Amino acid sequence: MTVPVPYRVVAHRVDTPDTATIVLEPADAALPPFAPGQFAMVYAFGVGDIPLSVCDIDGPRLAHTVRTVGAVSGALHDVRIGRTVGVRGPFGTGWELSEAEGRDLVVVAGGIGLAPLRPLVLAALATPERYRRLNVLIGGRTPDDLLYCGEPWQAAAGVRVTVDRAGPAWTGEVGLVTTLIDRADFEPPRTAAFICGPEPMIRATAADLVHRGVDPDRIRVSLERTMHCGTGHCGHCQLGPLLLCRDGPVVGWTRAEPLLMVREL
Repeated sequence: MTVPVPYRVVAHRVDTPDTATIVLEPADAALPPFAPGQFAMVYAFGVGDIPLSVCDIDGPRLAHTVRTVGAVSGALHDVRIGRTVGVRGPFGTGWELSEAEGRDLVVVAGGIGLAPLRPLVLAALATPERYRRLNVLIGGRTPDDLLYCGEPWQAAAGVRVTVDRAGPAWTGEVGLVTTLIDRADFEPPRTAAFICGPEPMIRATAADLVHRGVDPDRIRVSLERTMHCGTGHCGHCQLGPLLLCRDGPVVGWTRAEPLLMVREL
């Protein structure tokens, strides 16, 4: 197992009642460059480490959005600016956006699944001449659970948003994120799709896109299982024949579909 590299917390932003985004810069030597879709093992000293997707890559700086679900995520959620955390990585597979050049892009995120998709969208916006049309579809449980609201890239990408349950002040769409596909602007045979979110949402979205004519080989999904070592040795993240810290988290739909159809695999 690799030794965590010290990174200093240089920014901290509360996004929703249970999520925060932390920005890290190397205290000394930086880790190798991360690609969109890859993840890091982030260590809260004295507590433990967890896998976190990279939601922004800015030179040697890394940003992670963390949701409080346990002791380690709670410690990282509450970490103060100036404190040091340990980081290992980069781990796993990326979105491989370069393979989508010349195609329409359909990016579909559910909940905190937007975090690993954010750097992909930023990369596509930085080089718009490489792609045709960009569609970003986002679903959340409630308006209060939506991430990165008001960030400039959302307007630039023409983001469409829906929520499962609306509050009295919500004037947007209500319903499953798949309902937004009807209004997306893409030509299915010339489309590359990228999906991250809860597994039922991934299955429904991928099936909908395939039904519309998107090539399954052009659909990539990011999967999640409990990760511990980050190097494929402990087996905690096994999904059938895959070890997601090594063979994932980003996997082609042709490979992922039969595995996600097996209950409790």
